Amino acid sequence: MKKITDVLTVKLSDAFEQAGYAAKYGFVSVSNRPDLCQYQCNGAMAAAKEYKKAPIMIAGDVVEKLKDDKVFEKIEAVKPGFLNITLSSAYLAERADQMDKEEQFGIAKGKKPKTVVIDYGGPNVAKPLHVGHLRPAIIGESIKRIRRFMGDKVIGDAHLGDWGLQIGLIITEIKKRQPELLYFKDGYDGPFPEEAPFTIDNLEEIYPYASAYSKEHEEYLQEAQETTAELQGGHAGYRALWQHILDVSIADLKKNYDKLDVTFDLWKKESDVQDYIPDLIEKLKRDGHAYMSEGALVVDVKEDTDKKELPPCLIVKSNGATLYATTDLGTIVEREKLFSPDEIIYVTDKRQELHFTQIFRVAKKGGLAKPGTKLTFIGLGTMNGMDGKPFRTRDGGILRLQSLREQVNEQVYQKIQESRDYSEEEAREIAGKVGLAALKYGDLSNQASKDYIFDIERFTSFEGNTGPYILYTIVRIRSLLAKAEREGICDWKDKPFNITCSKSEKALYLTINRFADAMDTAYVEMAPHKVCQYIYELSEAFNHFYHETRIISEEDSGRRDSYLRLISLVQRVLLQCIELLGFTAPEKM
Repeated sequence: MKKITDVLTVKLSDAFEQAGYAAKYGFVSVSNRPDLCQYQCNGAMAAAKEYKKAPIMIAGDVVEKLKDDKVFEKIEAVKPGFLNITLSSAYLAERADQMDKEEQFGIAKGKKPKTVVIDYGGPNVAKPLHVGHLRPAIIGESIKRIRRFMGDKVIGDAHLGDWGLQIGLIITEIKKRQPELLYFKDGYDGPFPEEAPFTIDNLEEIYPYASAYSKEHEEYLQEAQETTAELQGGHAGYRALWQHILDVSIADLKKNYDKLDVTFDLWKKESDVQDYIPDLIEKLKRDGHAYMSEGALVVDVKEDTDKKELPPCLIVKSNGATLYATTDLGTIVEREKLFSPDEIIYVTDKRQELHFTQIFRVAKKGGLAKPGTKLTFIGLGTMNGMDGKPFRTRDGGILRLQSLREQVNEQVYQKIQESRDYSEEEAREIAGKVGLAALKYGDLSNQASKDYIFDIERFTSFEGNTGPYILYTIVRIRSLLAKAEREGICDWKDKPFNITCSKSEKALYLTINRFADAMDTAYVEMAPHKVCQYIYELSEAFNHFYHETRIISEEDSGRRDSYLRLISLVQRVLLQCIELLGFTAPEKM
């Protein structure tokens, strides 16, 4: 089932050609003046120069070729040469019928699905998730779901940080506190205890302490660096402790990501790619891309088209240590080997743009990524507090993601209790789903690259462009359909769509028919905010229709059944869209 804009573009292109003009001028878009028309074509304006003819005359010629087409209720040429298009009710009803009957509402899977790896986690082990992890997780998750919905094979990777100095600091501090542990016994190589000698709470206290202490005590930092080197060199006790750190951390991370309804296909780690690094370094040297500069190994990445200076990419430090860039290059090598992807997408803070520009260029220049692999960086703006600064706790610390989620759930819970009489258990369950929608929609409705203000009062509102408003619309439709069933009105599903003269009804049909266009835009631009924009418009259109229309009490049974089928389709589309955004609707609110 083609998008409306594609169908109309074909019709207008044919009409231009039949009228003696180039088909390329027939491009149709959604009207930027919905008060005048639904769709528009401005091709006559562009054609006027080529054909040395007044644009209004060209537009008139095109209209003449389309005047009998049943798709249009009205198509007219408007000075100085615009083509204004209004679709017929019968055509909108026909398309709604197709959407209702076809899989994925008529959206066809791509003929050439792509294999895509998306890197959207990036937490370090032994640390709690904080608000800075929110955007990569939920935006990456939504992009993954959108790409899959449109037919791509998508592999989501958490890509854990587990191989740097942080591990050496933790092991060093554990050794200070518990030197008697077997892991530190000289010459002992196992077996080691199956149970970790610490909990996630212990780790979350140990790392900040060790990190801060190392900044004040040079000898402690040096010891941690030596420990890191021994770990990476294969020290049996340190490797066993490292494995404990991984097991405890990943279990906690999965628990927290599950509560956000964020999942990964892979829990790959920096340590997984260490075996690839010697070969890739040797290849960069052998091919003449890597060279020594002040004792360090670097690769030039500057190109003639660059408008600003781009420094070389540092591959190996002067002390022989590798860096994040080296690990990221190793990860590209591994992903090529395992998946041969058409595209690798990185979803992270936009302040890392320079880093990814460098590694992408090294990967292409050095042949680490095949020529056809597209490397994409999606840089994210910052979630800021009401003061416009990066979101913090009241004492200036970084807020844990779990605490943020609990704050939002509590805010929603209080609002539910103010207006509804639910049991404590039921209210908490509803608040959990509505709170997640408030949190995710509040973020996803913003363009990913833009900074935004986290306004908990606005995000948890049941009115306006918010997650709770979208859910309330879904629940309202669910309630209407349940009421119809209770009243014995059950055979509407096979009845035809039949648009009456109601303006709000036609607007709802028009909006539901724009689903394919919205999804195509969200897919191409990898923009979840386009899905949010669409479902807000759809919810608004439904609620206008609802307030102006007697649905279940409509005396004309044919009209009533058409209404019920329409709102059922609206609900299904809304449910599909919120699934793509990563949240669900409660049974009631």
